[in-house]
Amino acid sequence: MNTSKLLVLLLAVLALPGFARAADVARPQPPPYRLQPGDVLQVSVWKEQDLQADVLVRPDGGVSFPLIGDVPAAGKSVEELRQEFIDRLRPYVPKPVVTVAIRQIGGNKIYVVGKVNRPGEYPFVRPLDVMQALSLAGGTTSYAALNDIVILRRDNGDDSEAIRFRYPEVERGKELAQNIVLRSGDTVVVP
Repeated sequence: MNTSKLLVLLLAVLALPGFARAADVARPQPPPYRLQPGDVLQVSVWKEQDLQADVLVRPDGGVSFPLIGDVPAAGKSVEELRQEFIDRLRPYVPKPVVTVAIRQIGGNKIYVVGKVNRPGEYPFVRPLDVMQALSLAGGTTSYAALNDIVILRRDNGDDSEAIRFRYPEVERGKELAQNIVLRSGDTVVVP
């Protein structure tokens, strides 16, 4: 078999429905988005006109919905919250079909402060690392202490940590592990 026929056969096999390429199988799926205070959700129950509403994830992490009252939402995936709504609606609605969709992401925010050109609060919908956050803030000023940048992270309420970031190393392509993906609520401090 000549090379062109072999190439055509290979392309035909790759185009078959259900054929999984190694790159597709090996690519890890990102974790599901976790709801946060400030997010707005659209919730609807099929064939129940009175059970359709936009709900806000409150600062305390809960949402309110007719018939089921307050439900903790912060930290849950959309699917986990949908399942909880189904479980709580079962006594009132036979076989409820519930849809939960994110209408607006309002809780994913990081902060960049100090000697940057545009300090402030920055919402994000995709993973965002330190270099990208500094870019959003317009870069550092000429007076910034680039070896002393710190990321302040608060976990589980009052527990907090300070993560060092040395801009010149990352800029030169060294010590890239310190260019961490930021989490909602992180503050990048540029002294």
